[in-house]
Amino acid sequence: MSDAIRFLLNGGPVEVAGSPPQTTLLQYLRDEQHLTGTKEGCAEGDCGACTVVLATPAGDRLSWQPINACIRLLPSVDGKAVFTVESLRPSADRLHPVQQALVDAHASQCGFCTPGFVMSLFGLYKNVERPARKQCISALSGNLCRCTGYRPIVDAALAMHEHPAPDDWRAPASVDANASEIALAQALRALQRAASFEYQAAGQRWIAPRTRDELAAACARHPQARIVAGATDLALRVTKAHEALGDLISISAVDELDCIDVSDRTICIGAAVSLEHAFAALVREWPETAEVWDRFASIPIRNSGTLAGNIANGSPIGDSMPVLMALGAEIELLSQAGVRLLPLDTFYLAYQKTARNADEAIVSVRIPRRIADLKLRAYKISKRYDQDISAVFACLALCVRAGRIVTARVGCGGVAPVPVRARNTEASLAGRAFDASTLEVAAQVLAGEFAPIDDMRASARYRSRVLANLLRRFWHECGDSTSPATRVDDLAVQSPS
Repeated sequence: MSDAIRFLLNGGPVEVAGSPPQTTLLQYLRDEQHLTGTKEGCAEGDCGACTVVLATPAGDRLSWQPINACIRLLPSVDGKAVFTVESLRPSADRLHPVQQALVDAHASQCGFCTPGFVMSLFGLYKNVERPARKQCISALSGNLCRCTGYRPIVDAALAMHEHPAPDDWRAPASVDANASEIALAQALRALQRAASFEYQAAGQRWIAPRTRDELAAACARHPQARIVAGATDLALRVTKAHEALGDLISISAVDELDCIDVSDRTICIGAAVSLEHAFAALVREWPETAEVWDRFASIPIRNSGTLAGNIANGSPIGDSMPVLMALGAEIELLSQAGVRLLPLDTFYLAYQKTARNADEAIVSVRIPRRIADLKLRAYKISKRYDQDISAVFACLALCVRAGRIVTARVGCGGVAPVPVRARNTEASLAGRAFDASTLEVAAQVLAGEFAPIDDMRASARYRSRVLANLLRRFWHECGDSTSPATRVDDLAVQSPS
């Protein structure tokens, strides 16, 4: 039996039947609902022209999340509320405060990108009452503008709360929830399913289990199916390669997987937890990683994608894996045979090949709590600061006590067919004095540990040289500044050429 996809669109109920499960939300909005304010630009989540906002129940309130409609599969919004730019004008003679601020700041020229900027700012408007400039810039990191320029758009973001709030559910959250927002939350709760959701159309199947046991059973019944959460990477096979994805098993409705459990020994991040929430938990424990997580894609992508999904993809340039390897993470794999734990650094067997069996799903990522005397740095080297793929990524985690390196873990990306630990470099560090000479020897080992490739992002020589220089940089940031390194190579790590 196939059920219909049910969600709220701009406040009203919608049911969808007959559209293939791999239909994107953007396709549905434009082709079926004729909501053409949401644009298609890049079709890969880079330009932000397709940004819409999802609302989901969060206790007695709502959670507001800007997402990219171009890489969001339609069945994944079942039970949620979708808001497009058309929803924001509460009356014929009054603009929403976000829109009015953009008008006042002369923040639109050709206007093609403007609806996406509006929706990203609407998400910020709902989530932060008085955002700082840095928060505004971060909120817009997934939106590209090619004619207006960003200065007036950022000015509008800073001024949007100066305008009168609209008299409906779009008003900012307050201590006493707005009645219409409560009504919207109640309508969403009425859409929540008690059992697994299965949707079929055009010879494809979308299966959304509600429990771990149902997930294990679905994986056993359909070992050929692809397992998805946000599907931000897999959706590119639809928008770019025009592939037929076949059956899909979504983990996003399994409540047990959408939680973060912090114990005395570990931080356990469920496989359905968004990147945005996972990164926030990691930053609380390891604030040194904040910059690389802020540069990991954009907020709309981080609202859809998951940490487990980034791990499962196994890309050699995935930014989360080197950090997690350096921190000693392991993954929990579930099947009907039970659960097995696997160190992340043993999960990748070869390019695009992992140790996951066909009937297994990653259900959590477990990271040991921070150890004492840890010196940690994570470095992302790319041509652009935001929204770019790493040429080189390195994370160094050294436990230093009484001037000696007790343990060393070095995770690397962009220099091998899979994310990998630099074990030879680790061996050259462990047990030795934490001084310039030790770090210099290790840097030379690291420079020759891998055989990277030449590609459009960087040359092999550049990658090897930068990797070594990042270890030297680590010494300058974490070591004794009165003991300079014995040899400091050119630290030009910003131009991968």
